[in-house]
Amino acid sequence: MSEGRITWVNGPVLRVEGLDAEMAELVEIGEGRLPGEVIALDAGVATVQVYAYTGGLHPGDPVAGTGQPLCAELGPGLLGGVYDGTLQRLSGGGQMLHPGRATGTLDLARRWPFTPLQSAGAAVGPGAVLGETPETESVTYRALVPAGVSGELEWVAPPGEYTVTEPIARVAGQDVALLHRWPVRRPRPASERLQARVPLVTGQRVLDLLFPIARGSSAAVPGGFGTGKTVLLQQIAKWCDADVIVYVGCGERGNEMADVLEEMGRLEDPRSGRRLLDRTVLIANTSNMPVLAREASIYTGVTVAEFFRDMGYDAVLIADSTSRWAEALREVASRVGELPGEEGYPAGLASALAAFYERAGRFRTLSGVDASVTVLGAVSPPGGDTAEPVSAHTRRYVRCAWSLSTDLAYARHYPAIDWRESFSRDAEPIADWQAANRNPRWASQRERALRLLAEVDRVESIAELVGAGSLPDRERIALLTGRLLREGVLQQSSLSANDAFCTPAKQDALLQLVLDIDERCLELVAAGVPASRIEEVDLSPVTRARDATRADGAEQVEKIGRSQLVRLGEAT
Repeated sequence: MSEGRITWVNGPVLRVEGLDAEMAELVEIGEGRLPGEVIALDAGVATVQVYAYTGGLHPGDPVAGTGQPLCAELGPGLLGGVYDGTLQRLSGGGQMLHPGRATGTLDLARRWPFTPLQSAGAAVGPGAVLGETPETESVTYRALVPAGVSGELEWVAPPGEYTVTEPIARVAGQDVALLHRWPVRRPRPASERLQARVPLVTGQRVLDLLFPIARGSSAAVPGGFGTGKTVLLQQIAKWCDADVIVYVGCGERGNEMADVLEEMGRLEDPRSGRRLLDRTVLIANTSNMPVLAREASIYTGVTVAEFFRDMGYDAVLIADSTSRWAEALREVASRVGELPGEEGYPAGLASALAAFYERAGRFRTLSGVDASVTVLGAVSPPGGDTAEPVSAHTRRYVRCAWSLSTDLAYARHYPAIDWRESFSRDAEPIADWQAANRNPRWASQRERALRLLAEVDRVESIAELVGAGSLPDRERIALLTGRLLREGVLQQSSLSANDAFCTPAKQDALLQLVLDIDERCLELVAAGVPASRIEEVDLSPVTRARDATRADGAEQVEKIGRSQLVRLGEAT
């Protein structure tokens, strides 16, 4: 370890002389051993950005190098915890770490029950499961052979309780504990990247039916202030069929993050009936925290998600929002004198976004198990301008974009997904999976729904000029069934016990109900029935079906559909 002395302090930025360090090396500053990172080197002077509050530091204080980059402590005890951007525990629910106090990530004194799954003398390779520890009632921690280690299992601990630092096995002369560290900016290795084709069920109809995402894929949620990004991401965190959720609050206001933490603490996991926190890791890095910790929070979160992926779990990383992370990149770049690019962002912004989303994927782990990391990133463009650099670059690299509409949000249409601006590049592989495993009609239903929405958009622009009553009958039917599609299928209530989540079977039934109504109405118009007469038929049960039936009430929806088709025939 080398040591230098502070010569200059300006907020969270220090200049240090005499420090023999490398770029991105983690350093410890002052008597309180505050963490920092080397962000520039120039003629023997190191520029250091501090991860914590720097009050009390002054020139002459010592700075010691650690010889390694920022690493995350990974082991049992992560789930249910609240951490800052460098994965340090937040004490007492506070939004700022106390200066000079090292909280750490894991409880080093706590003893965990360990059950070995291997016997001494076995040949093991990287990623092999040595044993299990029940971390929570929802997730079991699996102790793995570290990457790069293989050989004979010389010794394994008997069943019992151990701290995270005590050895539980020895492989090829190297001790293995429950805890290990990993550099957050380096992707964790896997043996093979697989095609992402199995849908991640979110329970939100507009996503699962029109803009689906596969497990191991990536999605962006761009939207202006007040369009419902946080609410949508919280609903996905609660209802999606992932095993582990990693929620990163990156640069959000402190009161908003406090509300998220409080809400997460109250939520019940619909899969197990226990606390949602039992399978959730919360990284809370608010706007009043050090900017470099905000920049690191994204990498810390995806490293934790990859850690659970390597155990064989399907993990979802939710980053809210990547725009604040990009602003942190811009601030750090300006402090070291990098040449600014568009709107002051660093020239490497596109590469940084691409590298982050590239860590999403479905993989075959080193132990041969298929698992995934799905990345969902909120984008908060200033003034709602989606042409700004973060939004534009993000749309290039993600597989799905769920754009939120201000008009829909102000009209109380939730989720406010704009079907004109959203897309899903996962739709084709998911259609193949649906055809083979769940719903052979899924692709045709989706195509018909998108075609109907496009037709309604075209007709509405004409109706604003000439009036709906002046339109041809077929176009009036498009307006009628388009309204049923928006209000009866795409709209959803996050506060309703029946409607907050919708099973795939009920989703298919609701969409098929509207499509059947549309087809029947067009048949009646072709047979000479005036559109005005069809418009007089009470179709309100169609729009009420989404909330008047159970979350798994596909059969109830189909019954409503049959009765509505009969009513249409009788009334016309």
